[in-house]
Amino acid sequence: MTRKTRFILVFAYLGFLAFLVEGSARLAFSIPQFARRLQANHYYTYRRNWVQQHQKSGVEVYYTFDRYDPSKGWIPKANLKDVKVFNQKILNTNSKGLRGKRDFPYIKNKETLRILILGDSFTFGDEVSDDETYSHYLQEMLPHTEVINMGVHGYGHDQMLILLKEEGIKYHPDIVILGFLPLDMPRNLLEFRDFAKPRFVLDRGELKLTGTPVPRPENILQWDWAIPRIFDFFSLVYHKVTKVSGLQKKEMEHITTAILTDMITVTESIHAIPILAYLPRGREIAKNIAVTQDEAYMFSLCQLNQKAKCFSTRPYFAEKIAKGETFKSGGHWEPAGHLTAAQAIKHYLVDEGLVHLEESEVTKTGASSG
Repeated sequence: MTRKTRFILVFAYLGFLAFLVEGSARLAFSIPQFARRLQANHYYTYRRNWVQQHQKSGVEVYYTFDRYDPSKGWIPKANLKDVKVFNQKILNTNSKGLRGKRDFPYIKNKETLRILILGDSFTFGDEVSDDETYSHYLQEMLPHTEVINMGVHGYGHDQMLILLKEEGIKYHPDIVILGFLPLDMPRNLLEFRDFAKPRFVLDRGELKLTGTPVPRPENILQWDWAIPRIFDFFSLVYHKVTKVSGLQKKEMEHITTAILTDMITVTESIHAIPILAYLPRGREIAKNIAVTQDEAYMFSLCQLNQKAKCFSTRPYFAEKIAKGETFKSGGHWEPAGHLTAAQAIKHYLVDEGLVHLEESEVTKTGASSG
């Protein structure tokens, strides 16, 4: 047997082996019981669900109010007018795709306090109308301020950081509030969630952005069949092992700490005050405990970054529960939850001397007027 023949046989054998392994993986994923056992907060699960939904239903590639964005994956569509979503709730967006009808110029009045709020669907206001979001209530409580809702549903802290850098700093805010929810932390490890998204990784201790530009929806639908399922299989197994071992939690906290530290640094670079506001959800709202583990993690970020401020809105929910008020035990907040969060934020800003109720201006010891 010649050397060339041996090479061809080895190559053919390896090709057949790869075909067999890949075929087995595809067969396994096609079995519903097997697929369900591997369901996890993993990019494969989100990608497969998205592809299957849009291949079968023929609906738009996003929610009816989102559009593709190459740097962040998705952003709300601009200039939506009285769109009925979330069981007949009213949704409007301004010319930049921000929640509500009001447009904000990049250059603000120097005498006006401007507050910019970053966050996910709780900040954006899923399941409530424009005038039922906590940013809207906060605006009503502080009428001489400008409160800009820059929340986007489904976002992780990584996408919020990119949004702040690309768009948020253009508004020259005096205060930047991050509506912090623990559920956003696992999203920082994903390359796909509501849709494909960017992801930061740590390279020698420095943040490195990967996955940009984000592939277009039509390309994902067209080429999904070509992705080797064996890679997905081993990635899911690795995900399960690292979750059980605790390594995933450590990785999640490391990357989240790096992202939020960068967010704080960016905020300080424009002479604004960074504030992390803890937002409780579900059963956590009624927990009778001084500080939860997730709150303790958030507070540790302010210990690492002395110029940042941290507080939790959860005690305000607990106070109302003690008086007999009830909140949803799952899903997004109802209007009462948003109102409570807004009241908590207002009280914190006033108590810290960052806002005067009469003038709604930044104190001399705070941020510049922008």
